[in-house]
Amino acid sequence: MSEQWLFTIAFFAWLVGAAAFVLGLHLMNSPASARKGNQLSASGMAVAIFTTLAYYALRGEGLSIEAWVIIIVGLVIGGGLGLVMAKRVKMTAMPQLVSLFNAVGGGAAALIAIFDYMHVAGTEKETLSTAVFVVLGVVIGCITFTGSIVASGKLQGLISGAPIKVPGGQMTTVALGLITAVGTIILILSAYGAPLEGIGTGVKLGILLAITIAGCVFGITMVLPIGGADMPVVISLLNSFTGTAAAMSGFVLNNPVLIIAGALVGASGGILTKLMADAMNRSIMNIMVGGFGGGDAAAGAGAAAGGGGSVREVGVDDAAIQMAYAQKVIVVPGYGLAVAQAQHAVRELAEILEARGVEVSYAIHPVAGRMPGHMNVLLAEANVPYPQLKEMEEINPEFSRADVALVVGANDVTNPAARSNPASPIYGMPILDVDQAKSVVVIKRSMGRGYAGIDNELYTDPKTGMLFADAKAGLESLAAAVKAL
Repeated sequence: MSEQWLFTIAFFAWLVGAAAFVLGLHLMNSPASARKGNQLSASGMAVAIFTTLAYYALRGEGLSIEAWVIIIVGLVIGGGLGLVMAKRVKMTAMPQLVSLFNAVGGGAAALIAIFDYMHVAGTEKETLSTAVFVVLGVVIGCITFTGSIVASGKLQGLISGAPIKVPGGQMTTVALGLITAVGTIILILSAYGAPLEGIGTGVKLGILLAITIAGCVFGITMVLPIGGADMPVVISLLNSFTGTAAAMSGFVLNNPVLIIAGALVGASGGILTKLMADAMNRSIMNIMVGGFGGGDAAAGAGAAAGGGGSVREVGVDDAAIQMAYAQKVIVVPGYGLAVAQAQHAVRELAEILEARGVEVSYAIHPVAGRMPGHMNVLLAEANVPYPQLKEMEEINPEFSRADVALVVGANDVTNPAARSNPASPIYGMPILDVDQAKSVVVIKRSMGRGYAGIDNELYTDPKTGMLFADAKAGLESLAAAVKAL
């Protein structure tokens, strides 16, 4: 078989793998088909890997024994760790796991770019395009690597969720940017041929090392000042960075399937980041320069947002009677439900209500939880029917027709201050219109504030009853009480 035919067949197989990525991403639009989408995308990746190995083997450029050992050992260790972590991780820790996966992807892309540049630097293969894609891959990959680790640490509680000021502040960021920009210009000019064509290979690698260090430090300084409330947006943005870094690696390796896969992840992650920022009524730039998640300014503003008023506590039996004899109940899940692992309990309560003829649906806010789609995944795990999961735009008009809105662990996304209090740090943020329901029951362990650090005006609304309990225990008690009626 000629080399041209061999490349044509390999290229076609790579396109098949890329098509599987596209279709898989499309299937992930719905929780009902997301599992199939993951499986299809994984199959596409398997096709791409097998095709790449077979292509070079048939060209007579097969891997050495040492290379095969490295690949197999890497697959066993990486695949084993991934399998164990995915099976053992709790749903509450899923955002941390996703963030770590982002870190691994970004780090891998950076290492590929560095490794390739080490082999082409100073040779005829060192072209202008190679230099550009290498630098972009290294910078974006390094930022993603360290930034994702910091984000994971914040979500896990190993690092404070409050904004952490970086020594030197903006000057540190400017210095890191200058190092990267100057280093990039030097490497590109040296590859272009003039005026730095005589620069030595050792110097070039030293410059690349400086860019690598600057990118890693920048990832840390970028995420540390951002508060915990903004971490879902940060994770989405870093996921986009991972895809972009992978695409740069694809250009370096001249691998179309890596370019397409990286571009898909980068584009979809960027779109999701914009949608989530819009859901918080914030610009991405505003989030990246520091959010309201737990900072002193947010806490100070919280005093003005509290609104005062008294809280009405409600018992399990009273809340159960309200829901049992309602026509329509809307459940509003939040991070508290995830922490308590109460997704099965809320599904059981819903099934009991439905058996009594009550219409039940779930209101999903775009930034509820700690990562995009957190609540959808959580409830899907408990086999909650997909049609009952309603996005904010769809469910908000229904609150005025609801007899009871049951809020389980959600805080900032239900706060009416976002509509009524210009002094509130969340003013203008789209929220779930829970206060429009005829009656509201809030299951909450205490009157503690959410990540925004402000009081929730919903809790002092006269039609709101506070059921102080752990989410899982409270839902189980409600289910038992409704069943006994």
